Amino acid sequence: MQTIQMSLWVIGLLVALALLFDFMNGFHDAANSIATVVSTGVLKPHHAVAMAAMCNVIAIFIFHLKVAATVGTGTVDINIVDHYVIFGALVGAIAWNAITWYYGIPSSSSHALIGGLVGAAVAKAGTGALVGNGLLKTVAFIVISPLLGLILGSLMMVIVGWTFFRTPPSRVDRWFRRLQLASASLYSLGHGGNDAQKTIGIIWMLLIASGHVAAGGEPPVWVIVCCYVAIGMGTLFGGWRIVRTMGQKITKLKPVGGFCAETGGALTLFLASALGVPVSTTHTITGAIVGVGSAQKMSAVRWGVAGNIVWAWVLTIPASAFMSAIAWWIGRHIL
Repeated sequence: MQTIQMSLWVIGLLVALALLFDFMNGFHDAANSIATVVSTGVLKPHHAVAMAAMCNVIAIFIFHLKVAATVGTGTVDINIVDHYVIFGALVGAIAWNAITWYYGIPSSSSHALIGGLVGAAVAKAGTGALVGNGLLKTVAFIVISPLLGLILGSLMMVIVGWTFFRTPPSRVDRWFRRLQLASASLYSLGHGGNDAQKTIGIIWMLLIASGHVAAGGEPPVWVIVCCYVAIGMGTLFGGWRIVRTMGQKITKLKPVGGFCAETGGALTLFLASALGVPVSTTHTITGAIVGVGSAQKMSAVRWGVAGNIVWAWVLTIPASAFMSAIAWWIGRHIL
């Protein structure tokens, strides 16, 4: 591939912008990790975010870089990537994240980044710049991840219901308040392992395009560490507007429901990360929460709220792609 000349200040600016996106990803998605454990009263909010942030960073030791490879080399043709494409992708993703955070909509930071890459790449080189296999996996999991979360969450709820059928509710509640600490930790590990790698992937793409990393090489250790720390710090600050939607508006949760939702969501994230698929942690936990609510009774789910969230999912990739195409055009004139 042809190495694109970029000044060090441009590379530094784009790395900083990528880490800002990573921070916002953690900030925006903090609700995914802690909404259930906060809404059930198991942990106070500041304790919950501290635990989630720590688990986000610990994930660096658990997951391979398969998701980073998909984002970095399997989404758009690396040969057309330059600083304008990276700038457009990041600005488009950050803009969409900011809008959805402001309105308390739990949209997908992951799909905002993928949409950003698509929009900037198409603006530069047309649809021929897209890598079909990587994008197909990502788009397919828009449906698969919440569906799998729903199935696993409802299945866990049914299993727990049958297992503890004769156990007094007070004792069940007491046990699952403790177990929910484990399930929330697992979900936070899955969140860090999948989401931090998306930013690793885009910085990796930038370094390959600028010739600082060989096309077949690995991302530098400093990139990996910075991305995991950035998403952990973002989670530490939390996104309280979205916590309310995720933890209270979709369905009312008890500790047993929180445990089932988090466990179902965590299993989905671990599977996706093993397959190298950049899934939405927002989609996953929302599906699991809906599954838990519907396993009790269909009326326990506020389907109107869930429907509004689905609309945000559908719009995320095209909206962020549109914004990134505009940002790409602006970048051409200022970078």
